[in-house]
Amino acid sequence: MASNQPSLNTAKFTTSSTDLEQQSKLELETEEFDYSKRSQWLRAAVLGANDGLVSTASLMMGVGAVKQDVKAMILTGFAGLVAGACSMAIGEFVSVYSQLDIEVAQMKRDQKQHRGDIDGQRSEEEEKDQSLPNPMQAAAASALAFSVGALVPLLAASFIKEYKVRVGMVVGAVSLALLVFGWLGALLGKVPAFKSVVRVLVGGLLAMAITFGLTKLIGSSGL
Repeated sequence: MASNQPSLNTAKFTTSSTDLEQQSKLELETEEFDYSKRSQWLRAAVLGANDGLVSTASLMMGVGAVKQDVKAMILTGFAGLVAGACSMAIGEFVSVYSQLDIEVAQMKRDQKQHRGDIDGQRSEEEEKDQSLPNPMQAAAASALAFSVGALVPLLAASFIKEYKVRVGMVVGAVSLALLVFGWLGALLGKVPAFKSVVRVLVGGLLAMAITFGLTKLIGSSGL
């Protein structure tokens, strides 16, 4: 009896270790699944916010290069917000709807090939229905994120009459927002934060600088 006790303990320990490993694998797979499900709206939201921030700020900086009037900058930024939000929403809706059509067509082809397995087919259909892309969700997220991003330079430039101070406020506010958006996108997507932040910040500042410089050059040449 005494000789059998270590074997029983070893068996229990092995079983417990196996259960823990299986539970860990299951939790890991669940987390990975959640992040993959999140990628659709995350991509649309991050893209929309960055685009709204950079494009609106670049438009305002371009107009500010030749016109120092605060009203001109604000009207330009507001027009860019409305036009950009509509454009992003329509573009995202069409793009995601095309993806939806492709996946639905593939589901129909799979159903024809697996008509015999009714239970398996129903289970597979339910899983696919839950993972199908949502065009309206992607369009709304993109338009809303674009508007939020575009509001940053608009609010930064509002009520500031001094030209140099206004331009400095726009650049500072946009730079801070780029850092926040880059960090937030990295946090939600579980990717390295430093590379994401640097990429977003450098790209946004470069876009504003190029727009300001080229518009200033064209305006000073009298074209």
